[in-house]
Amino acid sequence: MLAARLHTLGEPMSVDTIDVPAPRPTDVLVRVKACGIVPNMANVINNWPTWYPHQPLPKLPAIFGLDPAGVVEAVGEAVLNTKPGDRVYVSPLRSCGSCQVCRGGELSRCRYFTLNGYFSTSRDGQRIFDLYPYGGFAEYMTAPQYSIVNIPDGMTFEQAGKLGYIGTSYGALKHAAAGPGQVALIDGITGTLGVASTLLALASGVSKVLGTGRNEELLKRVEELAPDRIEVMRLGEGSTGEWAKSRTGGEGADFVISALGAKAPVETMLDSMQGVRRGGKVVNVGGVADRLPVDVKWLMDEQVQLIGSNWFTTAQGQEVADMVATGALDLSYLITKPFPLSNVNEAISGRATDSDGGFSNYVVIP
Repeated sequence: MLAARLHTLGEPMSVDTIDVPAPRPTDVLVRVKACGIVPNMANVINNWPTWYPHQPLPKLPAIFGLDPAGVVEAVGEAVLNTKPGDRVYVSPLRSCGSCQVCRGGELSRCRYFTLNGYFSTSRDGQRIFDLYPYGGFAEYMTAPQYSIVNIPDGMTFEQAGKLGYIGTSYGALKHAAAGPGQVALIDGITGTLGVASTLLALASGVSKVLGTGRNEELLKRVEELAPDRIEVMRLGEGSTGEWAKSRTGGEGADFVISALGAKAPVETMLDSMQGVRRGGKVVNVGGVADRLPVDVKWLMDEQVQLIGSNWFTTAQGQEVADMVATGALDLSYLITKPFPLSNVNEAISGRATDSDGGFSNYVVIP
């Protein structure tokens, strides 16, 4: 099969011919039909050791590709609920599968937490990369059966290639306990996580979504998704926290979703945190890389919860797919831009500079 592999950090990937992997007893073999390119992929393969030295990449050469979707080609002998021909999204979350938190279904709390085809959060993550070395930039990949999300016929493989970030937004909203009658404040609303969080919040019954961003055109496009329920403010035009309080009768939003990028100033996040109501929740799902000087006395006095949210469970991914199946979540907002595997480098660099923000959907088609 053909696979795009990174041999040296900062250098282009090469398309190599390698053996098609065979699934182990509890694995599935997926023929990849599309693999989404996340906005951060260019940073991962070029700047990652500098920005996040505590989150290692796989040994090179490596097959990247975070968000694959395709058709099950074969299954291991111990796989019971997945069969050849199934249309699936493959969640890249990998864990040891046998520790106490894994046995309880909380894979993201495992010390071996690793995103296949991307990076690990564990210094021991190479052990996971060795078990599952195939990312989505390949014609075939193996994956554990616990990573499989069945996608409906109405969801294209290209749309499914966006499920990683959509699911991550959904996981953050679950931490926030988003629901009917609430007001959400989404900091970084025009990005991939921000747009997805907005649509999922609306689908969850949230009454009002307040959002901030820097690009005025993208802010307008987000607001047009639901003009009667979305209100936006351009960063730099005032305090986000004060604005959120002014739009909620002085109370503040029920929860804040911080979806800012790695280079966003910490002051921006601190400001948005002040827009939450007493007893509210601040969920960080973005990538702000600098240290955040938090006023813990304020957290205590106001009973505000600051929650870190990283990825989502496979069950939550299935819930998102089911929302698409029922029409509760409409993915027609995505502007799909497909690239053949031979143009993977062009696709990665293009996604990093794309002007459509969270509406953009770059995918590689192996």
